[in-house]
Amino acid sequence: MKANLVIAGVGGQGTVLAAKLVARAAMDAGLAVRTSETIGMAQRGGSVVSHVRIADAPIASPLMPPGAADTLVGFEPGEVVRCLPFLRPGGTVVVSPHTVAPVAAALKSTEYSAAAMIAYLRLCGCRLVVVDGDAICAEVGSPKVLNVALIGAAAAAGALGLTLDQIEAALRKSLRPKLVDMNIKALHAGARAAVAAL
Repeated sequence: MKANLVIAGVGGQGTVLAAKLVARAAMDAGLAVRTSETIGMAQRGGSVVSHVRIADAPIASPLMPPGAADTLVGFEPGEVVRCLPFLRPGGTVVVSPHTVAPVAAALKSTEYSAAAMIAYLRLCGCRLVVVDGDAICAEVGSPKVLNVALIGAAAAAGALGLTLDQIEAALRKSLRPKLVDMNIKALHAGARAAVAAL
């Protein structure tokens, strides 16, 4: 098995936790895993990008070159468009269409359109799975479960090489007990949304 995953979002969306959950599930399955994060100005709402590489054999580098990612999971559509060069031709994109406009766009009153970004992604030749993360967060009762919902969507779309059960087991081991049930609900809600979108 071999899977290269890029997870993209902005500070506070749980990008790093999502990468750790996928990595833990893969390690628990006996696979080799390497991860890396590019955080930058994440504390101020800036970009956060995580690379997760999974394989049967040892992996030389945690970072992948452009065109190497099998899957791109995006918590924000602008970040997905920015990271699109990492995706291999025909790869899978799982994205929430809700935008988090960067400060520069807000200050300049620049249009920052989710519809335009999703339309662009539809033309890029990828396998696109659009999941309404806001609706799932409302259903679960917390805005903090978007990351887990989209990981559930990616797993259900067959884009991670891991099952929902494996991700759920990693969740149970990684999160504080009081957060587990809420996140498991988000995981399965994301999976259902992905199946409906396919």
